[in-house]
Amino acid sequence: MEVILLERVAKLGQMGEVVRVRDGYARNFLLKRGKALRATTENKARFEGMKAELEVRNLEAKGEAAKVAEKIEGRNIVVLRQASESGQLFGSVTVRDIVVSFEASGVTLARPQVQLDAPIKTIGRHTITIAVHPEVDVNVTVTVARSVEEADRINRGEDISLRQEDKDAAAEALAAAGEFFDPEAQHEDEVEPAPATAPQQ
Repeated sequence: MEVILLERVAKLGQMGEVVRVRDGYARNFLLKRGKALRATTENKARFEGMKAELEVRNLEAKGEAAKVAEKIEGRNIVVLRQASESGQLFGSVTVRDIVVSFEASGVTLARPQVQLDAPIKTIGRHTITIAVHPEVDVNVTVTVARSVEEADRINRGEDISLRQEDKDAAAEALAAAGEFFDPEAQHEDEVEPAPATAPQQ
């Protein structure tokens, strides 16, 4: 289906352009949300009459969006989730979670403004794009952690996902090295279990 865009649509075109899109996308998104008109002769004439008004409205909306963009650009929001020791989330962080987190800090966003290709499934810092207006994008950071303290450590640059594994590996290495280099320790380890097993028999 061919449509006339009533505003800039990312990866599709600018206001006033006639573009060909899939019928479902046109009906369920572009036409339904008032972002486009069917490209009929009648609508092309209608668009010419609306063009000046649309441009004025777009400039006003862009100005408002720029103020919101200044307010949120570079912001870091924290989302707490349960996760495994390796940093894999039990579940995921979705667009809805990000919108709710922004609302908690006094910023109202619509779900389509949050440009998240796939849900976040790991602990750490994730940069996402917020389209506050079709022509105004900003980047924000979402820090996903198991606790506020862990979020602080992530934001300081610590690698949380490897932290516990490294500790465990280091402890095992120290224990193994101690046994290897200290013959008495090795001998005691062999002797100590013997009395413990004797009463059980």
